[in-house]
Amino acid sequence: MNTKPFPSGLSENAVMITRVADRQWHALEDDLVVGRGYAEHRADGRLFVGIDAWHDATFDRLAEAMLAQLPTPLFTLVDEADVELTAGWRRAGFTIGRREWEYVVPTDPRITGLDDVLPPSGVSIVPAGQADESLLRAVDRAIRDEVEAAAGWWQSMPAEVIARPEGDTVVDPSKYGVAAAPDRYLGLIRVVRVNRPRIGLIAVRAGEQRRGIARTLLAHALGTLHRSGSAAAWAEVHESNRAATALFEGIGARPVSSNLELVR
Repeated sequence: MNTKPFPSGLSENAVMITRVADRQWHALEDDLVVGRGYAEHRADGRLFVGIDAWHDATFDRLAEAMLAQLPTPLFTLVDEADVELTAGWRRAGFTIGRREWEYVVPTDPRITGLDDVLPPSGVSIVPAGQADESLLRAVDRAIRDEVEAAAGWWQSMPAEVIARPEGDTVVDPSKYGVAAAPDRYLGLIRVVRVNRPRIGLIAVRAGEQRRGIARTLLAHALGTLHRSGSAAAWAEVHESNRAATALFEGIGARPVSSNLELVR
């Protein structure tokens, strides 16, 4: 446990920055916790940091202590509307790495217009939890390789595909629905239900795009959510991904906020 005093300007006493665990810091003033900082590795291997502090001066002291003890690169995620938090990270040397729009997506097919969507000829939809894991991993890897080869930046997808040990990028096979041909899978969609349904990924093999497969996968996933009682789902779309933006806005999804991923 490391403790370091910093003059806070909040009182005559110094704010003490204490590393209370491997990746947790507290800012103490008169034995009162006036700020907290943390760092955590996301599943894609990147190190994200966060700070919750009552005053700008405390935020800055926490950031100074944390950044002195953590390796780079470092990342953090903020709501773009939170001007003060964004400014705090900018003072700490962070810059904008990417911007994502968060969409709320209706599930009612009468609103989305997806009630009569059918798979293309020769394609069937395999519901979540029923996909063959070997074929699922094969299409996931194929799509990932195609995106990396074409764009070189996987995070520009509608949402991330998380890097797993030994190249396994399938987080939980039970969360994926797929579009299937007789001999292989052509596309996939991942829906996670934690607090609220989130479309974590929708992607189609490069050679099978523009056939309506993504739209069919979306129709299936949203229809399933609607029948289970969910009126809406959420999705994040990178600001440069025009295809994903058109897909979601074409079914009545609306942006409700934007998030900034900052990097140092």
